Amino acid sequence: MTLPPVTLYRSSEYLLAQRGEDCFRLAEQQLDTLFTQADPARWLQDQLSRAEPIVRPSALLAPIGSQEVWAAGVTYLRSRDARIDESKDAGGGTFYDRVYDAPRPEIFFKATPQRVVGQGAKVRIRSDSKWNVPEPEVALAINHEGRIFGYTIGNDMSSRDIEGENPLYLPQAKVYAACCGLGPGLVVREPLPRETSIDLEILRGGQAVFSGSTALNQMKRNFEELAEYLYRDNTFPQGAYLLTGTGIIPPGEFTLLPGDTIRISVAGLGTLENIVA
Repeated sequence: MTLPPVTLYRSSEYLLAQRGEDCFRLAEQQLDTLFTQADPARWLQDQLSRAEPIVRPSALLAPIGSQEVWAAGVTYLRSRDARIDESKDAGGGTFYDRVYDAPRPEIFFKATPQRVVGQGAKVRIRSDSKWNVPEPEVALAINHEGRIFGYTIGNDMSSRDIEGENPLYLPQAKVYAACCGLGPGLVVREPLPRETSIDLEILRGGQAVFSGSTALNQMKRNFEELAEYLYRDNTFPQGAYLLTGTGIIPPGEFTLLPGDTIRISVAGLGTLENIVA
């Protein structure tokens, strides 16, 4: 039986679950509990049958509890080409090309919960970087057993000049304070269709300075493959989030500036908006 999708939102006081037009209040710690269930969707439906109806709050936090955030790279052809271009002076073209075609994907650590911000919050660009971009991605919610049970939108902030200077600098280009946006909510649902669209718009002074689109069917790898590699010889007692790579990259002459607004929309998941600090 197909279960109806449920979207989970975090406020400063509790967890809110929306099913259709109805909203229910759950305890905040139940987000971690959700990730430890063998069948998270059915457990959540059972919780909703006993939950208190409530009005949805306007201020939302990132839909994350104790989960680590990891990320996959070079999963789209556009991403491969961009990585080759940004690292050409450092001789990186060969191995980015090779990882795109290799059986093993690129997977790297992205953020701890305290480095993640939610809907309407501020993401940061590094003070020692001059070339920064957002990377709009679908984020997988994976339970402690490695099962994908939900999805949200991810904003993988990246310092392209630091990564391009030397691939060994990848952690510095990717992992820092407020380096990741997640939200607006975690959607517990059946698998996303392969034709699901992803759209990015960057506003400066209220005017669009970049926009782009892609779709999941442009990915070289599938979600199950990426999740399986993440969980190989690794344990996540409270589950994990996995960003699945980007197929939208602004041109080489573009960089984010403080005050820019980043809007990422994914069909079926909503829109995540962050401001650049």
